[in-house]
Amino acid sequence: MLCFPNARITLGLQVKAKRSDGFHDIETVMLPIGMHDALEIVPAINNQTKFIATGIPIPGEPHENLIMKAIKLIQDEIQIGFREKTDTLEPLHIYLRKGIPAGSGLAGGSADGTFMLRMLNDYYKLNITKDRLEKLALKMGSDCPFFLYNKAILVRGRGEIFETIFTSDLSGFHLIIIVPPFRIKTAEAYSLITPQPRRIPIKDLITLPLSHWQENLTNDFECVLFKTYPYLEKIKDRLREHGAVYASLSGSGSALYGFFKNADILPPLQKDFEDCHVGHYQILET
Repeated sequence: MLCFPNARITLGLQVKAKRSDGFHDIETVMLPIGMHDALEIVPAINNQTKFIATGIPIPGEPHENLIMKAIKLIQDEIQIGFREKTDTLEPLHIYLRKGIPAGSGLAGGSADGTFMLRMLNDYYKLNITKDRLEKLALKMGSDCPFFLYNKAILVRGRGEIFETIFTSDLSGFHLIIIVPPFRIKTAEAYSLITPQPRRIPIKDLITLPLSHWQENLTNDFECVLFKTYPYLEKIKDRLREHGAVYASLSGSGSALYGFFKNADILPPLQKDFEDCHVGHYQILET
């Protein structure tokens, strides 16, 4: 069984409060885009589960990957759901071809873990409901449940409160993403942030014309990460200089993106940032 977990970008991001559970209350709009990994599962030939990753290197140990955590969550779920505690998943060989850079703010790891939940549910015909899958996904990470919906979603709370939303019309615009050659850990980014509770909600800002977003729709992590990583601000400035109608950092990572009226600007940006990944991507669904 094969699937293609996709990345997402954030449209604005407000960090509103530090929670007692250690997480933060946020508000953002998540938008799926056509940057993909490839994930395949096949029956194990030697009765032992194996995880093989290729493509862009993934930091950390294989057992720490959210794909492996998804297997553990599903295993726990079937043991809860059946009387016989001996029920186990048949061993698998898992192949991941990584195309979404880690630590970029594009949620590639979260996508992989959540797509794995969905694929295991289908592969083993477990009939786990979408509501229950959402709870399992949240155990992996705050932005994991988004990938069960994979459309423009207003996200609040620690990432578990969803509302379908219609953004300003993005049809006809081209999305260009630049990922520098370094990653930013989520914990590091949040350690630098100071929550700001009272502002115009993103829910109200996202319906403004795209031409008004730059002055109104902001990502709170820019002001702190640009000081620590000046190269990020250079990339955003260059996106704007080349004509981006709106340019922003995505999430709490290192990737920046811009919406352009045409894609002709891609070669000059690739020349400007030869040490970065620079690509033109489709907006999947709004």
